[in-house]
Amino acid sequence: MMRALWSAATGMAAKQLAMDVIANNLANVNTTGFKKSRVEFQDLMYQTLKLAGGTSSRGSNVPTGIQVGLGTRTSAITRNFTQGDFVQTDNATDLTIEGDGFFRVILPDGTYAYTRDGSFKIDSESRLVTSDGYLVDPEINFDSDVTDISIAPDGTVAVIREGSDEPDVIGQILLVKFMSPSGLMSIGRNLYKATVGSGEPVEGEPGMDGFGTISQGFLEMSNVKVVDEMVNMIIAQRAYEVNSKAIQTADDMLATANNLRR
Repeated sequence: MMRALWSAATGMAAKQLAMDVIANNLANVNTTGFKKSRVEFQDLMYQTLKLAGGTSSRGSNVPTGIQVGLGTRTSAITRNFTQGDFVQTDNATDLTIEGDGFFRVILPDGTYAYTRDGSFKIDSESRLVTSDGYLVDPEINFDSDVTDISIAPDGTVAVIREGSDEPDVIGQILLVKFMSPSGLMSIGRNLYKATVGSGEPVEGEPGMDGFGTISQGFLEMSNVKVVDEMVNMIIAQRAYEVNSKAIQTADDMLATANNLRR
């Protein structure tokens, strides 16, 4: 009976973690470029009371054994990198990636981070940066006489200057992709960092070698589906209640055994 108490307790802990993940997904339903997460579970070790294939008292082989499971645990929290919906902003520095790839930015410590959030800005030094002021890599610089900005699907950045009708190419935005994006580590601010699990970053031109293309004047919204998360919330809640009921039942059984009279 004590096994039931501890097994059900692991189920409650697992479903509490699932609710934490669901709550984070719902909190970021309007976060630009956010990718939802999913909790995965696996069963714990088993206590073997009788081994399958063993010899019985009559000398025959036992066809099935007796194993009692000891609960569940979280095996992984996997991030889903499916494409989110696009929203048109008509802002010249708002960019979205149609397909695979990430924008690369430079953090204050000189290391790289990666993002799907293309809501870029132009800072006081006329450089293309994120909302937190992190430089986009490769660096794109705009002069003060620029009157119009055009970014092509292949990432080519062209500008129109005062007194001229001819576009002037000033750089190109490149993309980065990973062998296993789900292995990236989230560091907040819509940024990820590479890990051993994600593999080394591979740089390429938008539209080439499996990289997505860039669309100007659009942003990629979160890929969280509220209806799906609400259903997952109900499932997690009911599973939590069932496990709590198992603990109550095991406790009642222990109480019954404790109150036995001769």
